[in-house]
Amino acid sequence: MRYLREHDVRVLEVNQPHEHTRRRRGESDSIDAEMAARLALSGKATATPKQTDGIVESIRLLCVARESAVKSRAAATVQLGAVIITAPQELREELARRKSLRGKAALCRRWRPASHELAKPIHAAKFALRSIARRISALDEEIAHLDRQLDELVRTAAPRTIALLGVSTGHAGRLLISAGENIERLHSEASFAALCGASPVPASSGKTTRHRLNYGGDRQANRTLHLIAVCRLRYCQRTRAYAQRRTAEGKTKREEVVPFVVEVRDGGPGVIVTQ
Repeated sequence: MRYLREHDVRVLEVNQPHEHTRRRRGESDSIDAEMAARLALSGKATATPKQTDGIVESIRLLCVARESAVKSRAAATVQLGAVIITAPQELREELARRKSLRGKAALCRRWRPASHELAKPIHAAKFALRSIARRISALDEEIAHLDRQLDELVRTAAPRTIALLGVSTGHAGRLLISAGENIERLHSEASFAALCGASPVPASSGKTTRHRLNYGGDRQANRTLHLIAVCRLRYCQRTRAYAQRRTAEGKTKREEVVPFVVEVRDGGPGVIVTQ
């Protein structure tokens, strides 16, 4: 895609074929290419793909590395607890002085097991626990380093967004990744809501007129908006007043959609989230 854009070739984003089409026509590279071409020629595929040659792509890459490190740290922490449970009794008693796994890991890092006596389970347990504890510490440092780099990039890309109540560097970075570098492809607040799966979907039948939640869209962006809304419902008086007004109108909590606005800046990419 980058090569095509560098040579001024128009690029469109086409969704994967519908399941009904897959069942009728089958699935192969040639069939998928034909379906994509038909959608593009018929004018049904008009979405502009995200650009991947700017600061937002840099944020995405660092977020990928951070998410991987966080998952690895969580797995190592769980493994540390499992090894402690099966460790010799005297080690468990020593580690019982600390209540949390993080505290136990700090004790494990201080151990100096005898390498020439690893045939004994107590020394092997010490060696294993120290190894896992050091891995957790290394991942802590890696995550902290990535957080500092991400904070600098996100502040450069969206300084007004992270200044808003309830929007952290991680939340703003997630919204930037969802919106893309070429944020002008989002023409309205409704298009941004649909992209994040936050737009209500009509679910009326007969005399019943109602809307349901949108289960499509970018689910990570949807989770981000949910966390921002939860924070603002606790600390923002305007948001609480809005929720109370919607409740007084007979809306349930699932139907109380806190409005968000996306603002396109001429000076570069930026997502502004406000009530």
